Amino acid sequence: MTERKYLAGEFFMSGDDACAEGAISAGCRFFAGYPITPASEIAERMSERLPEVAGSYIQMEDEMASLAAVLGASWGGVKAMTATSGPGFSLMMENLGLGIMTETPCVIVDVQRGSPSTGLPTLTGQGDMMQARWGSHGSYSIIALSPDSPQELYDLTVKAFNLSEKYRLPVLVMTEAATGHMYEKVVIPPMNEIEVIHRRKPAVSAGEYLPFKPDADLVPPMANAGEGYRVHITGLTHDERGYPAMTPEAQDRLVRRLVDKIEQNREDIIDLEEDGIDSAEVVVCSYGISARVSRIAVEQARAEGVRVGMLRLITVWPFPEDRIRDIAGQTRVFVVPEVNYGQISLEVERCACGKAKTVLVPHMGGGVHAPRTILEAIKQVVR
Repeated sequence: MTERKYLAGEFFMSGDDACAEGAISAGCRFFAGYPITPASEIAERMSERLPEVAGSYIQMEDEMASLAAVLGASWGGVKAMTATSGPGFSLMMENLGLGIMTETPCVIVDVQRGSPSTGLPTLTGQGDMMQARWGSHGSYSIIALSPDSPQELYDLTVKAFNLSEKYRLPVLVMTEAATGHMYEKVVIPPMNEIEVIHRRKPAVSAGEYLPFKPDADLVPPMANAGEGYRVHITGLTHDERGYPAMTPEAQDRLVRRLVDKIEQNREDIIDLEEDGIDSAEVVVCSYGISARVSRIAVEQARAEGVRVGMLRLITVWPFPEDRIRDIAGQTRVFVVPEVNYGQISLEVERCACGKAKTVLVPHMGGGVHAPRTILEAIKQVVR
């Protein structure tokens, strides 16, 4: 071990490096991945740092294998993660569904780039936001966080691990090339000041343990493979023992719980940043790097006398639909800047239910909005 075993203090680092350090602070000790721009720096940092904290790094043959290895490591008792970008994220969708069905805690970081297909590998985008919610087949709920700075890439990676362990599912960190490659000051607290949640262990004997029998919060305690408990894991619809149960009744019971354990805990999961909402005739709703640019436009609009508020989605999924509905009852227009052709704007429009208009400010990727573009959109809707 070296003196870099655990970092604490103030650092000038990229968002990708901050993400890796957040993972280590949260207790991550396994990383499996495949090189892909603009996420490769996370893998590179983890390949250097994990051996210093008695962890393991492995480069797999592709992104499907990477997430499969992460799921296996998690069942072996290790906090695990992977990182990728658009094309690799698409390849991970099948095993994302497996992780949800088997209730396997882990973290997946998507450093988004210009898309679709190979797109713009070195340039930014936000085109994977709906894929994050609906990319795998079937009915399920997901947790996805959206940082807007290297500091938040550190903080939200820690939070992602905590949420994954608390609710037993893969949690997504949806960042972008612009944020991942941005260098800023990052403050890393001492280890004893960082909240770290560990998975809940069974409170019953090995003979009584049912690996998918939930507690009152709808989340089952989790025994790791090799601890003496009988553990049966399958992507098939299963009963509380983990054995296949091929009936509509078992499907209904299992899938409802997988959804409800997230939906019934929205207040604990959802995190928003609000500024000047109550008196606003226009509310700018955005996330990630787009929200960062939007702040400049909002300040400029206020300087020109426009009553404009700002709503930043730190948690994008589950979507804060109740809060959007509340705001729609007191404002006239939502302005939604996104580095895509309209994804989260559709959710805002759905939740506004016609009470407030929704105006998309799209950007096709490769860069971010100029603040004046968002400013003009704000001014246009109040004319």
